[in-house]
Amino acid sequence: MTAAGYLAVDSGGSGLRAVVGAPGRGPLARAASDVPVRTGERGIDPVHFLEQLVPMARSLRAEAGLERLDTAVIGAAGMASLGDALRAELPDALARDLGVRGAALAADAVTAYVGALGPRPGAVIAAGTGLIAIGTDLAGWRRADGWGHLLGDCGGGAWIGRAGLEAALRAHDGRAGGSARLLADAEETFGPVTGLPGQVYPRADRAAVLASFAPRVGACAEDGDPVALGIVREAARHMADSAAAVCPAEGAPAVGCTGGLLGLGEVLLTPLEERLAELLPHARRVPAEGGPLDGAVRLAEDLSAGPLALPSDGRMLCVTSTEGTGVTVTADTRT
Repeated sequence: MTAAGYLAVDSGGSGLRAVVGAPGRGPLARAASDVPVRTGERGIDPVHFLEQLVPMARSLRAEAGLERLDTAVIGAAGMASLGDALRAELPDALARDLGVRGAALAADAVTAYVGALGPRPGAVIAAGTGLIAIGTDLAGWRRADGWGHLLGDCGGGAWIGRAGLEAALRAHDGRAGGSARLLADAEETFGPVTGLPGQVYPRADRAAVLASFAPRVGACAEDGDPVALGIVREAARHMADSAAAVCPAEGAPAVGCTGGLLGLGEVLLTPLEERLAELLPHARRVPAEGGPLDGAVRLAEDLSAGPLALPSDGRMLCVTSTEGTGVTVTADTRT
């Protein structure tokens, strides 16, 4: 049995995914939950987070044949703005329940960046249920959007789905800007649209519910529905604008895109590429090497070997070490 390994986690609007691996051997076991971690008055709920993660991690540790998990990297949506309780409670809890000695708590945008580009200057658009762009010159981090589905995440899956449902409701009412095709798709998906408020507003996972309609909007756009096409093109503009806001202005930075929303295909990617070329002519467009969970794994491998090569930030990327019952926050992740 291999003695020590690592835990890598990606927590987002569609659920939680975890990988257990060992340095030099890579991922050995993985699992997922489709239940998003709750948010409340304290932000991301650490109790609910641990209720999901700890049993999953213990099972994966046994499956991988590891005695303990020395290192953990937690990438979570909302970590930057809603992660105070997680940062306060997770390191000790991971040490107590899993034996973790060193942990990195990262915004999911950071794990998306590392998964897509690795430790090099550039910008990444992370487009899933939400939308955030993050950039670094390796001296500091810059972010744009990622403010959640009520205040931002412009161009993300929930934003597209909400815009599509709004167009459906406009068609139902007879108002301008409606789409009969989107109305038909909405009723096929959710039932009579008069019941939509009751299906969306009370839900704790309303962002995921809205995002579930984004593929239907994309399909309508591919079929030439002008309203759906306008929604998808506006989403592409929002995505590129966010990337331009965070991309380093000097040199030839890399720009990548990652996330499930890219599955909409060329109807989204073509206008996105056009807008990026217009706004960032000095940048190099590169294919993403992987996604947020791959980024968490890479950070866990690197952290197992020593200090990280990326800039630290109290909200975006915070490395801690646990000794006894105390937590030491590492001031800088770099050598």
